[in-house]
Amino acid sequence: MATPYLNGYSVKPASVNSLGIVSFTDGRIEVTPNQQQCEAYGYTYDRASGTCKAFTYSTNLEKSLNNQSNYVRGANNTTETGTNNTHIIGESNTVKGLSRNNIIVGSNNEIANGVNNAVVFGNYGLAQRPGEVVIGGGGFSGTGKGYAQSSVITLTGTTVGATTTDLYVNGDSTNTIIARNGNLFTGFEAKVIGVRTGGTNHSGAINDRKFNRVTGIVYGNTVNQTTTLLASFGSLGSITTNIAFRGSNMIFEVTGNANRNISWSCTLNLYEVII
Repeated sequence: MATPYLNGYSVKPASVNSLGIVSFTDGRIEVTPNQQQCEAYGYTYDRASGTCKAFTYSTNLEKSLNNQSNYVRGANNTTETGTNNTHIIGESNTVKGLSRNNIIVGSNNEIANGVNNAVVFGNYGLAQRPGEVVIGGGGFSGTGKGYAQSSVITLTGTTVGATTTDLYVNGDSTNTIIARNGNLFTGFEAKVIGVRTGGTNHSGAINDRKFNRVTGIVYGNTVNQTTTLLASFGSLGSITTNIAFRGSNMIFEVTGNANRNISWSCTLNLYEVII
C-alpha cells in the first residue's frame, strides 16, 4: 500500500534502496527530502551525506540475511556467506562459506569451505570432509587448527565384477577424495563390510559377506597398511580393501570379484598430526 501524504507535506516516501537511502516523490518526480520531511515520516536524516535513511547499511547485513537459519552462541564466531542450518556454541570458531547442516561445540575450530553435515567438538579441530565427526585435540597448545585431532567418516559404494572402485565420502556420488591438510601424518583404522547383492556367479549366494579391518599410517603419498579378515560368511571370493591415491589425493578403494555385485560400507577412523 502506498504511503499517504502527511498533513502539511507535499512530498512522501517512494522507495528504499539497498543502502537504506529513502527516495521521496512529490507525485510527479523523485525529490530529495530535507531533514524535517525525512524525520516527519519516521526516518533518520544523515547530515553528513544529506540523505534520508531507513537503516544504516552494513557489509554484514547481506551476510546476516543469507545466514538467517544459523544458531550462533558465543564470542568471535564467524559464519561466512552461504552458510546455512549451522549451530555454533563456543568462541572463536569459523565455518567457511557454501556449507550447511554443521555443528561446532568448543573453541578455535573450523569447518572448511563447502563441507556439509559435519560436527566438530573440542578445540583447534578442522573438518575437511563431508559428514566428518572431529574431536580437536588443542593443536599443540594453539599452534594451528587440525594439528592434533581424531575424526571419523563413512564411505560407501558398489562394485560389479572384479572392478576396483573408489568409495564415496558420506555417500556423495561426486566426491571420493579424503581431503588432507598440510604436512600431515595420518594413522587410520578402517572397518569395511562387503555384502553380495546379486550377479551371475553360481558360487555362493545373495547376502554372502566379509568384514575386514585395514590399519596403517600415511605420510605424503606413502602408505604402510595391513588388512585383517575379521569375519566372513558364505562364498564371496577374493576382495581387496585399502587406502590408495589418485595423484596427490587420498582415497579408499575396494575391489570386488567376477560376476558378483557387492555393496560396501566403510567406517574410517583418522588420527592426524601436523608437524
